[in-house]
Amino acid sequence: MNVQVSSRAESPSTSPLTDSFGRFHDYLRISLTERCNLRCKYCMPEEGVQLSPSEKLLTSEEIYRLASLFVREGVSKIRLTGGEPMVRKDIVDVVARLGSLKERGLETLGMTSNGITLGRHLDVFLLFTSYFPSFMQGGLDAVNISLDTLIEPKFELITRRRGFSRVLECIEQAANMKAQGRLRMNCVMMRGVNDDEIIPFVEFAMKKKLNVRFIEYMPFDGNRWSDNKFVSYMEMLDVIKKRFPSFHRRRDEDKANDTSKAWKIEGEEGSVGFITSMSQHFCGSCNRLRITADGSIKVCLFGNEEVSLRDRMRSGDGDDQLLDVIHAAVWRKAAKHGGNGDMHELASSKNRPMIKIGG
Repeated sequence: MNVQVSSRAESPSTSPLTDSFGRFHDYLRISLTERCNLRCKYCMPEEGVQLSPSEKLLTSEEIYRLASLFVREGVSKIRLTGGEPMVRKDIVDVVARLGSLKERGLETLGMTSNGITLGRHLDVFLLFTSYFPSFMQGGLDAVNISLDTLIEPKFELITRRRGFSRVLECIEQAANMKAQGRLRMNCVMMRGVNDDEIIPFVEFAMKKKLNVRFIEYMPFDGNRWSDNKFVSYMEMLDVIKKRFPSFHRRRDEDKANDTSKAWKIEGEEGSVGFITSMSQHFCGSCNRLRITADGSIKVCLFGNEEVSLRDRMRSGDGDDQLLDVIHAAVWRKAAKHGGNGDMHELASSKNRPMIKIGG
């Protein structure tokens, strides 16, 4: 069931992170780069994308300044995205600096990665080794690894690159470190591509004692979305229930504002989640804002409205001026799906490719 949005208020809220429907935004997703070492079909157009020049991207200082400002105003969760965050050369420093915001109210720092090179730093990020004392207070609390198939040739078909074994090694490394509670797998489900792997993914999650989240295929610029590729939450649910009759909803594990619906198999330590952006949207309780790698604030994943915070910072705006810009953008946030209607309207609307938004 879709979460309904309350009616729009007429006058602006005093909180810069509250929109006209009364939704308070305490979750910030920051894209660190537009670059990626994979070329996933649902994320990047086949012809590629024109990447922003490096001087147009946020510096680590600018990222920290914005993150600090949002945390000061009530953001308690930050997730680092891309592109692939791990291709950023100063990634260790960025994580350490943002992690230090836990002393100012930040509760959770997470990252979404394809896992290709994450294994090089996984022990640092998750276990706070003595080699990097700065991580003692500020490591990653959660890592999501994107993996859409358990079959190597299909991995190369979806991503247009090699690296399947390295992703599995990263997942295995996390399991050996007993870090399963901090690790989740994200799988975008596409009909005719990987919908025959729903059960294998569930079995893999149970074996490794992990959480796997099935994500409904969403339309973005250049990813050739169509409804005949779309696999709904209810369809995936039916497939799993036929194989595992004890598969049941765990509403006690659903957190307020969470995008994922939690499910379990009786007696198993692994779990399954479903992100139902298309068939059962959660816009009414949305608490997310996005900062793109080139410094724009996007208040909705599906909306094409954005404002450059980078330009305002580089033109000399102080924090109060930045907050005015942020407040104005948040206040204009649409009730649902960036002001678009159904899936087909979303598919035809103009927006950035996913890789330039931040996954």
